[in-house]
Amino acid sequence: MAELYKRIFLSPPHMGGEEIKYIQEAFESNYIAPLGPQVDAFEREFTAMVKIPYAVALSSGTAAMHLALRSLGVGHGDEVIASSLTFIGSVTPVIFQGATPVFIDSDRVSWNMDSALLAEEIESCKKRGKLPKAVVPTDIYGQCADLDQILNVCSVYNIPVVSDSAEALGASYKGRNAGVGARAAVYSFNGNKIITTSGGGLLASDDEKLITYARFLSQQARDAAPHYEHSQIGYNYRMSNIVAAIGRGQLKVIDDRVKTRRRIFTYYQKALGNVPGIEFMPEASYGCSNRWLTVILITPEVFGADREEVRIELEKKNVESRPVWKPMHMQPVFKGCRVRGGAVSEDLFCRGLCLPSGTAMTTDDIDRVINVIMECRRK
Repeated sequence: MAELYKRIFLSPPHMGGEEIKYIQEAFESNYIAPLGPQVDAFEREFTAMVKIPYAVALSSGTAAMHLALRSLGVGHGDEVIASSLTFIGSVTPVIFQGATPVFIDSDRVSWNMDSALLAEEIESCKKRGKLPKAVVPTDIYGQCADLDQILNVCSVYNIPVVSDSAEALGASYKGRNAGVGARAAVYSFNGNKIITTSGGGLLASDDEKLITYARFLSQQARDAAPHYEHSQIGYNYRMSNIVAAIGRGQLKVIDDRVKTRRRIFTYYQKALGNVPGIEFMPEASYGCSNRWLTVILITPEVFGADREEVRIELEKKNVESRPVWKPMHMQPVFKGCRVRGGAVSEDLFCRGLCLPSGTAMTTDDIDRVINVIMECRRK
């Protein structure tokens, strides 16, 4: 049956047209390896856009998070508090550094880190005599966490905050760009993100020394010498000049991509918003989500089918959808890690489904997704 329908992907790449010009420049200059003028230009243009003064372009968002934690001195025996509802790449760098993650549940308003639970956990840490080395809130599905509240909680004990804004480029929080205000911010340009470099990430900060050190680590921690001298262990994390060329073209279309994602969300919401048993991810009053993915919650007792039944039916019709992130505290690899709360993110995982949201989708594509969902209800 699936072969009768073209594949509708969840969030495929969408080129704007300018990318090839910069790629051609890279080929003509013969800079096709990591580093080069396209990387330098991409960093400059990105920092100008988000209004964070310093940045280093890297091979992935996970690499950016790793360098952020390493630069902040996270090491063996430390604890790092993180959102439980997130992609694992937000948390694995904690393990890379020999530290232990502690997970915080989501709030219902934004689906992001619950700042009240964070405050409770930090007070508990204080009583035990061991404060966390850092706090990592995730801006889930393109919606910013309540960063000021999180910063207020952490500032009492001078705990640095690293904003995982991998999914939130183009979103805003109280009029500023996602990630602005944190000690450091992480962004991703993976193939499914709102803009892509095919693969890549970036670490940005107001702290010039942090970025300088992260840049040093990202280039195998090579000391200043005419030969290869190393007094520290580093990584091969730098972004390719070709990848950066794609990114420069993608930066030019970010505003249009956000408008289109929000328009897709509105279309879904108008069609399904009044269907009993279906709810949409809310938008917190403090910001504007980029609606990277349109996410619904399905209450099976009311709708007539559960999330997994809907997902399977969509797949039968060659439509890709995906459950909401499985919370980190439920992951086998993090068994035994401490968690505060958990019921909210567990419910979101149980009932949540991400719908196709690619910016090249046609109205017919969206209608096809909607029709399959409605057929599940009628069945």
